[in-house]
Amino acid sequence: MRALIADDEAHLREYLESQLKTVWPELRVVARAANGIETLRMIDEESPEVVFLDIRMPGLTGLEVAAKLVDSPKPPHIVFVTAYDQYAVEAFEHSAVDYLLKPANIERLEKTVAKLKVRLKPASAEGAVPAAALQALLAQLAAGGVPVASAAPAPVAAPLQWIRATHGEETRLIPIDDVIYFQSNDKYTSVFVADGESLIRTPISKLREQLDDQQFWQIHRSVIVAARHVAGTRQDFRGRLMVQLKGRPEQLVVSRNYVDLFRGM
Repeated sequence: MRALIADDEAHLREYLESQLKTVWPELRVVARAANGIETLRMIDEESPEVVFLDIRMPGLTGLEVAAKLVDSPKPPHIVFVTAYDQYAVEAFEHSAVDYLLKPANIERLEKTVAKLKVRLKPASAEGAVPAAALQALLAQLAAGGVPVASAAPAPVAAPLQWIRATHGEETRLIPIDDVIYFQSNDKYTSVFVADGESLIRTPISKLREQLDDQQFWQIHRSVIVAARHVAGTRQDFRGRLMVQLKGRPEQLVVSRNYVDLFRGM
């Protein structure tokens, strides 16, 4: 079993990891993150089954990270690590996702581990898809006055046909059939076509819901590729699956959550 610990205080990450070694020696901590953006990147790269997630972190809060994970194909089980008062803690208690108050003591951590082991059993309906439990938790927090980023944007009625994008000083109207792939950056999403790169402000999460999922495949949290432009796949020296594009030199990394798209290729 694989886990990620996210906390902006290094000594608290180390403390929790040492406690976990005592109560759950089979668990392997494969990544440690100090902020929300780093947490999302490491989840994409490592695909841990469990994430111990601090609520107050720079970049993105733990709640904002959790909201973004709801739409993932295989979201991890989240244990929030919090210094919130009892009112907020009660909201956690009634959801399938557990919480820990800082600093976590052995007795409380043992209860959390016991819950996780039940949910992680293959035969457990609770363990199969934690997204529903995560949605319920975020709804509870919002009802209790805790701000949570929107996790499920409303889909549009029909797939996009055109993209209005900025290219230098110009504004281009790009037919969706001309798009090779989309890649998100800090503030923008890049639209790659045969003759260059343009920019739009729509985030990948919202863009995905406006695209035909038979024609466009999400292969990474930050990348959506047009299926007709995929030439094949290969593994790089690090063992990562890479998408090769028709007639283009760049290769796109497939995160572990999306490798099933390419089974048999």
